[in-house]
Parts: sequence; C-alpha cells; structure tokens
Amino acid sequence: MLNKNIVRLAIPLAVGALALTGCASDSGGSGDTLKIAFQGPLSGDNVALGQNMERGIQLAIEQANAKGDLGVKLEYFAADDQGLPEKATAAAQKAIDDPDVIALVGPAFSGPTNSAAPLLGDAGLTAISPSATNPGLTDQGFKTFLRGVPNDSAQGAGMADYYAKKLKAKKVYVVDDKSDYGVGLAEVANEKLTAAGIEVVKKSVPAKTPDYSATAKDVVNSKADALIYAGYYQDAAPFAVKLAEAGYKGAAISGDGTNDMKFVELAGKAAENWFLTCPCTDATVEASTKQFTADYKKKFKVDPGTYSAEAYDLTNYVVQELKKLGDKADRASVYDALAKGSYKGLTKEFSFDDKGELKISNIYLYQIKSGKIGYQGSIQELAGS
Repeated sequence: MLNKNIVRLAIPLAVGALALTGCASDSGGSGDTLKIAFQGPLSGDNVALGQNMERGIQLAIEQANAKGDLGVKLEYFAADDQGLPEKATAAAQKAIDDPDVIALVGPAFSGPTNSAAPLLGDAGLTAISPSATNPGLTDQGFKTFLRGVPNDSAQGAGMADYYAKKLKAKKVYVVDDKSDYGVGLAEVANEKLTAAGIEVVKKSVPAKTPDYSATAKDVVNSKADALIYAGYYQDAAPFAVKLAEAGYKGAAISGDGTNDMKFVELAGKAAENWFLTCPCTDATVEASTKQFTADYKKKFKVDPGTYSAEAYDLTNYVVQELKKLGDKADRASVYDALAKGSYKGLTKEFSFDDKGELKISNIYLYQIKSGKIGYQGSIQELAGS
C-alpha cells in the first residue's frame, strides 16, 4: 500500500532536479497526494488531440481513486505546451517544480518531446509518451523517456507498403510541415517508397502557411497518383480543401497527427476518401476497449478519440507500478519500474527495449467515408505485407 511517506521520499530527488534546472523550490508535498501529469496541447491549434489524451488520463485517475487501494489520492496535473517546442520546456518545468508529480504522460508531440525530454531526464521524472512518434527520439539518450507507441519508421513504412502493394501507385507526392514529427514521417515514407521503385516528389511547407493553393497546384501538375501529407490536422484541412479546388483526383493519406474528427470538420467534403494511419486502434470498435469507451462517453459525453485509450493504458501502467512499489515509490523508482516492467493494456502489451522503444510496431489504417473516420484494420495485413 502507498502511504504519505512516498511524497517525502520523492522530495529529495525532485528538489535536486530543480536545482539542476535553476528553479529550485524548498516546498514539500502535501503528504497525502500524488500527481500524474500530462504534457501536450491543451490549447492552441491542435488542442483536440491533447484533449483526447487528457481525458483518457483523467478517467484512469478517477477509476484508480474509486478503487481506493493506493493509500494516497491521485490527482491530474496539466502541463500545456500547445504542441509547440518553444513552449515545451516551460510546461515540463511546471511539472518538475511540483514535488507531488510522480510521473508524466507525454509529451504528446515529437517537437516538444525533443525540447523537454532532457529537462525531464535531469529531474528524474518519467516521460512516457502515448503519441510522440519521431524515430530519432530514442536515439538521443534521454534519461527517462519511454515511447509507448510504435514510431514513424513503422507508420511511414506502412503508408509506403499500402501505396506500393495495394494501390499500385507509380508516383507519390510527399509533403511535410517542417515539424520534427512531419519531417521524420516524410523521410521514412520517402525512403520506403523509393526502395519500392516508386517515383517520389518531395516538398516542405511550414505549418500555418496562409494559402496552400500553390502547393495544391504543384501536386496536380506533377501528375502524381498518390499523396502523403506529414503534419497535423490544422494544416492538413486547408491543404485538403485547396487540393480539391485544384482538381486533385489521386489517393491521399496522412498520419496520426491528422487522424481526428477536427480534420473532417475543418476540411468538410474535401476530407472524403482520405486515408489516415495511426499506431493506435479505434477504441469504439475493438472488443477489448468496449467498457473503456462506455465509461469515457459517460464521463465526457463524446466517444474516445485518437490516443485516448493509449493514454488511459499508460496511466494505468503507472498506477500498476505505484501499487507494486508501495513505500519505495519515488520518481527514480517509478521510471525504473516502468522501463523494466510490462503492462497488458486494453490496446496492446507495453514493454520497452533498452532505448525506451516500444517492442511492438502495429500500424492501423482508417478512411474517411460519408464524413466519418472508418477503421479499416492493420495496414500491414491490408497491404498484404
């Protein structure tokens, strides 16, 4: 059983970490509360993706408290980075500064992870992300980063396989948004498409580009029969609109950063028939997540979205290890337990290699039909890989 001494055990590590970051605080914890933080976009252009994960975390915390077998109360701690690298260190520091924060789920996006993970590592605070997919993140030597999702090497390869083997594409136009996430995903897709003998045209268009008309015309003029957009829904939507206006008739696919109903709402009819990939399953479809979906919808009045169930699983993994550690739980022991342990979640089995990389790499395909994002299944199986 956890008890009030846990926070006292955690404080020396937390205070030492604060001294490293230049924001030391001598304040102690409340003694009867532990907090699980979430770092991600809780405001800004891509807030819907952050809310999906936040709600999964909040539900897991609420259910853990209802069971009453931890000995302390769990609380949710919000660390909003707006999905932006330049906001990430301040958001991470906010979590670090509170000695009651025992673990952090996130950061949600790859760019903020790259910025914040060194700080979180120096503070000994676990950063276990449900959604940061840039392949290079686990090559940086971050001390406490664990990736609870297959990376974009798998997602980009899945896109390439589907175009090559299923749709028999001859020429693919690949556009990235210049973010860490977008560039990483586009690089993998380009490499795999080229290896499959498919001609590739590449272009980088920064997020928040005011008008995508020129790029849409470039795609049409290239005679490409397929398109990959590597970026987030806030930019994928206006790009889709301009592609439709320009008369583009080929296939279009984007990744998990676009896989949200906000893309459909913003793009309207232009989103129709787009493919979307994700290293996440559809919680409203899978039998294993049926009860989770019902509980989530009862609490939040909406269906779970992209990464809701994965964030829920990772929070429950933290809870599992807190129960095992009991009075020995502090930031360091929690990270060690998560890194070396395993958890059978609703969405997958979570366990990590020595770099903090998830050991499995399943990618799933969706397609927008009649204004709804429809789950298709494993992209590897659909492509015949």
